[in-house]
Amino acid sequence: MINQVITPADEKEIVAVRPDYESEIISVIRSNSSPKAAQNKLEDYHGSDIAQAIDSLTVQERKKLYRICSPVMLAEALEHLDEEKAAEFFSELDVKKAAAAVEELDTDTAANILHTIEKQKRELIIEALSPEVRRDVRLLASFDADEIGSKMTTDCIVIRENLSVPDAMTELVSQAKENDNIATIFVVDEDDEFYGAIELRDLLTAKKTTELDELILTSFPYVYAHESIDDCLEDLKDYSEAFIPVLDNGNRFLGIITSQSIVEVVDEEMGEDYAKLAGLIAEEDLKEPLLQSMKKRLPWLLALLGLGIVVSSVVGVFEGIVSQLTMIMAFQSLILDMSGNVGTQSLAVTIRVLTDENLTVGQKLHLVVKESRVGFFNGLLLGAISIILVGFYIFLIKQKELVFAFSVSGCIGISLMLAMAISSTVGTLIPLFFKRIKVDPAVASGPLITTINDLVAVVTYYGLSGLLLINVMHLNS
Repeated sequence: MINQVITPADEKEIVAVRPDYESEIISVIRSNSSPKAAQNKLEDYHGSDIAQAIDSLTVQERKKLYRICSPVMLAEALEHLDEEKAAEFFSELDVKKAAAAVEELDTDTAANILHTIEKQKRELIIEALSPEVRRDVRLLASFDADEIGSKMTTDCIVIRENLSVPDAMTELVSQAKENDNIATIFVVDEDDEFYGAIELRDLLTAKKTTELDELILTSFPYVYAHESIDDCLEDLKDYSEAFIPVLDNGNRFLGIITSQSIVEVVDEEMGEDYAKLAGLIAEEDLKEPLLQSMKKRLPWLLALLGLGIVVSSVVGVFEGIVSQLTMIMAFQSLILDMSGNVGTQSLAVTIRVLTDENLTVGQKLHLVVKESRVGFFNGLLLGAISIILVGFYIFLIKQKELVFAFSVSGCIGISLMLAMAISSTVGTLIPLFFKRIKVDPAVASGPLITTINDLVAVVTYYGLSGLLLINVMHLNS
């Protein structure tokens, strides 16, 4: 027998091979094992592994999986699916099993999934829930998708302000059986109005004789459930707390926003803003149908087509100038590209600043002046560089006279400076205008700014070329 020598490289390769859990789970479902034996085998797998396998099963095999798995196992698997896919599988569950799985989900996750299910079945599932869970799910479902209340959960510890420390500990132990988020305990008064919060560590280390009021942080941050996500997003990001209380308009405690939810909210908002900056009306994913992707892109493309025709028409106005000095056509893209780039930079800065809802008129004016100055001085620097480089290019490569070469490059440098200064101002004023008329400033997308700045650059460049090079210096090709 030949002994095989395993090198360190082989060991790394062996370690790197990950077990094929998906195939193993599928084989369990397709085997002839009894339901109890199959369940025992599936309990060894993580919920994410089962979730991954679900997508590879046929409808009949998925229904067999639903019957085999306990509600807890189903809930763990469904939590690792996106809401749309989870809703699809939820619709295949019978009402009783679906309700049992919902009972095991976090209320915010359950509400989000149920919201995507067909209305008739959703109502049947909700009616089959326990009264407490049903109340929480209906509460979360009562908020619009753009309200912060739609992102909260009721999975937290809530106690009265008039308890003693021992009573508060007893209440904590009692509620901890049903709630996972116990690091912070929230305190309400007899009318359920939010009073403050207690850190678990402080409660655990407090003496029995300590007044509970001494442990309560009454300056704890909070948000209102009906606030729009956009309005309170900056505050949520600034808070360093793992849980933020959510109140109704009467200051009554409703639930909490977890740090995980805050990250998800920020990620969603960034995704939406990124889509708008790209000229889309909504985000896309890899599995999206062709027609749906086209619908998201066409509205802005049609609008930009109209603007593009306007820009082309304006270029046509300067045909006489181009015919006399054809060389300037070669440098049109230089002016247009730099103008568009500067405008998009100012747009990004302005949208970021506008997330602060407390900006004063003076601060907005300062922003406009600052961006205009940045554009002007960047344009001054790049314009000077362009005068030198373009001048020598025309003189050495195009073999034109020195006066002609630097006259053209001088016009290009001045046009570049003016176009960049104007584009910076436009890139700042447009989102401010959209904000003023209560429209999401991200709608002032990159493509829109670029097209408008193309118009600015064309008028600036050809206008100065006609004025300086032809009317004043009487140059021609």
